[in-house]
Amino acid sequence: MKSIRDLPVARLAMASVMALGLAQCDREPREQPVDAEPIVETPVPEPKVSTPTSLDRAAFLGAISRAGSAYATGVAPTGADPLVGRTFAIRLPFGCGRPAPAAPVDSEASSADAGLPSLTWGPDNKTLVLSLTPGDWSDTALIVGSGAADRWEAVEGFWVTRPWLGSESCPKIARDPLMGGGAQAASQTVGLASVHETDSSRLGRRDGQAYRFTLRGEDGRAPVPSPMGYRVVLEGRFSSFPDGQAIRCRAASIDQRPVCIAAVQLDRVAFEDGSSSTVLSEWRPG
Repeated sequence: MKSIRDLPVARLAMASVMALGLAQCDREPREQPVDAEPIVETPVPEPKVSTPTSLDRAAFLGAISRAGSAYATGVAPTGADPLVGRTFAIRLPFGCGRPAPAAPVDSEASSADAGLPSLTWGPDNKTLVLSLTPGDWSDTALIVGSGAADRWEAVEGFWVTRPWLGSESCPKIARDPLMGGGAQAASQTVGLASVHETDSSRLGRRDGQAYRFTLRGEDGRAPVPSPMGYRVVLEGRFSSFPDGQAIRCRAASIDQRPVCIAAVQLDRVAFEDGSSSTVLSEWRPG
């Protein structure tokens, strides 16, 4: 037998090629690399913070503070007022201490008490009377000076007492024994003016008539006042003065806090129990 060295060079080369081909056929085909899909980062949307559509007591007092500051610095507001058309639900705590003595029968609220809610004993201290008589603000300087005298036939006012209190509950501050006797209440500086257009419906007007509700006890006994007092709820929509602004401020001097009132249209007035938030009585003007 001839050895591989005895084969001709051509036959040797062919044998090498065939052997290489057979070796390659025995191998498994190599998979083609698959291009990886690019990683696309999906941006995470920022959470939307919804602006409350209705202003509460704290938000309203914030708007009043800004308006008072602008007035004191002599900055006249320009452009559309974003407050106009916005709804509100403002609670006014009252009756936070002892009820006042019973008022004389058929007595009317004095000009000093008009626009302020009150809690008094009824006859013989057997009932509790919650009352709120709107003030007649039609001829006040803030209304007459605004140029709305011909536009508004009636303006009924409500004071927002304790404007330094953002809470809708009665204050819990303890009396300082070193202060001596009771201090005089601060002057009112923040209010809501319920405006009624000339020749408009009179259904929503009070014309000096009070919102009033009487609480009675059980079995003929006197009712127990709520530990957290009571609240007046005023709901409606902000209107505007002739200059297009919802709030108007005035002050007698630079050393006095401006008196600021907002023009509104009332949709609901209610009395609530300050402890349980139970609605005691409500009115829907118009």
